[in-house]
Amino acid sequence: MPQPELITPDWPAPDCIVALQTTRNGGVSGGDFSSFNLAQHVGDDPADVTANRQLLLQACALPAGPCWLEQTHSTRAIDLDTETSREGDAGFTSRPGRVAVVMTADCLPVLMCARDGSEVAAAHAGWRGLAGGILEHTVSRMRNDPRQLLAWLGPAIGPRRFEVGSEVRQAFVSDLAATDAAFVENRPGHYLADLYQLARLRLKRAGLDATFGGGLCTLSEPERLFSYRRDRVCGRQASLIYIKQKP
Repeated sequence: MPQPELITPDWPAPDCIVALQTTRNGGVSGGDFSSFNLAQHVGDDPADVTANRQLLLQACALPAGPCWLEQTHSTRAIDLDTETSREGDAGFTSRPGRVAVVMTADCLPVLMCARDGSEVAAAHAGWRGLAGGILEHTVSRMRNDPRQLLAWLGPAIGPRRFEVGSEVRQAFVSDLAATDAAFVENRPGHYLADLYQLARLRLKRAGLDATFGGGLCTLSEPERLFSYRRDRVCGRQASLIYIKQKP
């Protein structure tokens, strides 16, 4: 049986919180999706995706199947404990054993948890979602005060590789002037954008100031991470978080 390569977030989450980040390695998919693709919507063989998801469940000893979302670059955060719809770009839960998850391949995954371990969330934040307020909406819907939350920023396209136009910069700066510091002009009308810095600034405005992670670049690590901007046809890695069930 293949063994998935995983990244363990380095953050001061309580012992009852389990957080995992997959890579592209350790699955059964082939070709452009080699090998641990977890997305059903990218053109991979459905049987391979099903096998990879089962492998994730078994290799990581998950307490249940993850709550997969239909991600649409929206600002919708879903209460996984009370809402049946799965169309949105963040999910949060207070129920032990319920696994929140998002998939990415350049967009920024953000995992959150309460300092006392009572609540977790996973959010998918591309630039549209960030600019629209997906992180702020998620924080505002969670039960804990923002000052009691921790956040971990997973692998995304890095600040030296993510080029955007002036309209993207304007979308952020017109809403939060401090985000101007996250853009560096590299040629007329074009900027290198730092998704990690943008996320930290947006989370800080929401009241969450304890943010960790943010050191990986999906585009720069083709042997380890999927990148849509680099390859166009590719798989997706997953960011997962849950509260341990009591014995």
